[in-house]
Amino acid sequence: MRAVIVVFPGSNRERDVCAALALVTGHEPIRVWHRDAAMPESDLIVLPGGFAYGDYLRCGAMAAHSPVMQEVRDRAARGIPVLGICNGFQILAEAGMLPGALLPNRSLRFTCRDVHLRVENNQTIFTCGYEAGQTIRVPVAHHDGNYTADPDTLDRLEDRGLVAFRYCGPDGALSEAGNFNGSARAIAGIFDNSRTVLGLMPHLENVVDPLLGGTDGRAFFEGLVGALQ
Repeated sequence: MRAVIVVFPGSNRERDVCAALALVTGHEPIRVWHRDAAMPESDLIVLPGGFAYGDYLRCGAMAAHSPVMQEVRDRAARGIPVLGICNGFQILAEAGMLPGALLPNRSLRFTCRDVHLRVENNQTIFTCGYEAGQTIRVPVAHHDGNYTADPDTLDRLEDRGLVAFRYCGPDGALSEAGNFNGSARAIAGIFDNSRTVLGLMPHLENVVDPLLGGTDGRAFFEGLVGALQ
């Protein structure tokens, strides 16, 4: 499986994603600079976490207009899977590739800690490594992760099975405490209509090795690689 990681000025998790994919595939992904209007053929495109352009204006707003993003849109339209993690999710939303927006956390503070997620839909290339309803423990590190959308959009996401993950408690139950950043309906990640574009705030790439404190993210990458091979 060939993967491309798009790097923006201010990205800081591209090495983490590269390490996770290399661990599972045995091959180092290709890194593409955001000013490159073309990219190599690939089976997966990843927009990593970080602070693209310093998160000036709105998070992801400037990166959404980088030259490479037109190619990302074109590839996505052709069915090439696109994964946006944290800042990558923000960029996908700003680029109009996913609905809704990411607002400041309810606390108005940057939050970096482990949280629990519930897998809502495992019938996709991204989530097939999990069981539906499974609870996993994953780190977050963001200031603007409060997902919001209008009620009609939220209902459509629910009705079409486009919610990938929700914030929850250790037992999988939804609660105000579990939904630490205040996201609408505790949404932590969503798909586009084709379910081949995924944006999520938590960093699954940081829990693929016991030395990093957990392995709950490994099934995500193993399932994805298996589905694309």
